[in-house]
Amino acid sequence: MAGDESIQDKQARLHRLSHLLYRHPKGLTVREMAQICNVTPRTIQRDLKALEEAGVPIWQEDEGDKPRYGIIAGYFLPPLRLTLNDAAALYLAARLLTRNTDEYNPHVASAVAQLAGVLPEAMGNALQLAIQAMANRAVDVEYRDVFEALTLGWATGRKVLIRYLSPKRDEASEYVLHPYFVEPGERGNTYVVGRTDHRENLITFKLDRILAAQLLEETFEVPEDVNPSQVLAHSWGIVFGEKVEEVVLRFIPEVARRIDETTWHPSQKVEVLDNGGRLLRLRVSGTFEIEPWVRTWGSACEVLAPATLRQKMIAEARALAALYDIAPAEQSQG
Repeated sequence: MAGDESIQDKQARLHRLSHLLYRHPKGLTVREMAQICNVTPRTIQRDLKALEEAGVPIWQEDEGDKPRYGIIAGYFLPPLRLTLNDAAALYLAARLLTRNTDEYNPHVASAVAQLAGVLPEAMGNALQLAIQAMANRAVDVEYRDVFEALTLGWATGRKVLIRYLSPKRDEASEYVLHPYFVEPGERGNTYVVGRTDHRENLITFKLDRILAAQLLEETFEVPEDVNPSQVLAHSWGIVFGEKVEEVVLRFIPEVARRIDETTWHPSQKVEVLDNGGRLLRLRVSGTFEIEPWVRTWGSACEVLAPATLRQKMIAEARALAALYDIAPAEQSQG
């Protein structure tokens, strides 16, 4: 029994030590670690060797007779302790990720494979099958390299030199980017949001359009008021900074339950209509991103506001009628 407790104590200490080193990028001395962990310096030395043998990339910097130790930034994350419900939540996120990734990303595959290895058999098998399906997709080496550089820049607060091909230009432009955060978008697209050296306002770059990315030694600080929840508070997807408009949609009774059972946007307000339909009010940053979603409802949804969006939907309805050669008389009979 005592032996089991000793093993558990050591595992707990190694777990704590890895977290400790990861949170001190400038490193710690053996004595400092021993004091924090309440063990002898000799024990810490054995623990550092055990971490290295486990594959944790430890660096050492000699400062006279007091060398400092740390974990190579960006190449290791300390282990997590997950409950079954924690793991199930990550399973759902992993499934969503694998379904919406249109290319083979080795980092996604590695992360999902590790998660599959600790899940119950039924969940793990489902993720393993998802990884096999991903393996049939093409590998985009340039995208992988861009992903790695931006992720490391974001995690360590270092600037990244990027070459970006805007959809409105024929030639790529270079930017020194401060990657404040990376955000998933629709259909598996990924975006990085940050500032550049020559612009104060936040900019969004789509990773698929970044042709190359080089991690720089220069560092940056993320402003305290810049975080995904705040920046994207009024976004329907990834677009922010546009004029916040009220979108008012009227839904027929047949889809009322579907409207009620989902929170479509944090700003939404739902009103029950006399005929059993629903009136949905939203406040979003521009209407560009919400338009495709409105179209998916077809004739079950009528745009009441803003007037510009309503007129656009009317024009599209007329264009569709002309495309399918529907005469006005046919429309009235339908």
